[in-house]
Amino acid sequence: MFKGSYVALVTPFRNGAVDFDTLKKLVDWHVAEGTHGLVPVGTTGESPTLSHEEHGRVIEEVVKAAAGRVPVIAGAGSNNTAEGIALIRHAERAGADAALVVTPYYNKPTQRGLIAHFTAMHDACTLPIIIYHIPGRSVVDMTPETMGELAKLPRIVGVKDATGKIERVSQQRIACGRDFIQLSGEDATALGFNAHGGTGCISVTANVAPRLCAEFQEATLAGDFARALDYQDRLMPLHEAIFIEPGLCGAKYGLSRLGLCAEEVRSPLTTLLPETRARIDAAMRHAGLVN
Repeated sequence: MFKGSYVALVTPFRNGAVDFDTLKKLVDWHVAEGTHGLVPVGTTGESPTLSHEEHGRVIEEVVKAAAGRVPVIAGAGSNNTAEGIALIRHAERAGADAALVVTPYYNKPTQRGLIAHFTAMHDACTLPIIIYHIPGRSVVDMTPETMGELAKLPRIVGVKDATGKIERVSQQRIACGRDFIQLSGEDATALGFNAHGGTGCISVTANVAPRLCAEFQEATLAGDFARALDYQDRLMPLHEAIFIEPGLCGAKYGLSRLGLCAEEVRSPLTTLLPETRARIDAAMRHAGLVN
């Protein structure tokens, strides 16, 4: 259902406000460049600093701009179950194709609490749900066994796995079944992730190199890992450089170098240091994105 290169879409700003005109242009550019799907208002979309009104409108505008050309997986996560239910119901009303729901951060629920949270989100709407598993940010680690329990629910269809642990793909195939969708949430290890049975990536680098990321994914899904390795060699310096500072800051800088989006981010994030910009410039040249 969901496979290939899905971009963890940035939210462009201009003078402190969401720049909806640029957002629509980015959607059209991604479709033209071959991106397989869009993921607005995840953490790369600066969801922590968007108001509820902004969050909702970004989803609405991305769905409208995509116009059914590619799927939209809307960010709908919260560490407050009631708030998450409100977000996922809005995503459903807006016409999203699925929802990305992060494991609750900061309050450190038990595995039993994770099952309760995701079951409540599942029961609140009819959208397919992708679990966003990122213990490095949310602190809690959902075990493969817990994910297997959740996979029994009909609309919990997959995971965005940002653990960086390649072995999790195999463990989750056993726990959740081979039809459970596994998307990498970690660009640098996406090659190995798909070799273990993954079907794609929700990618930060795809903001800057959408065509390369899409072609890389297509190569892995065709089983052409020799060709995929060539793409990996081109993209690896960019994967690394974008994440020297928070990835969305690197992605926005890369987009600014392409003339597609301002660098502007919201506090507490900041624009990049000169030495980080230089590393991204060099990586973009290495990938053939700029001269």
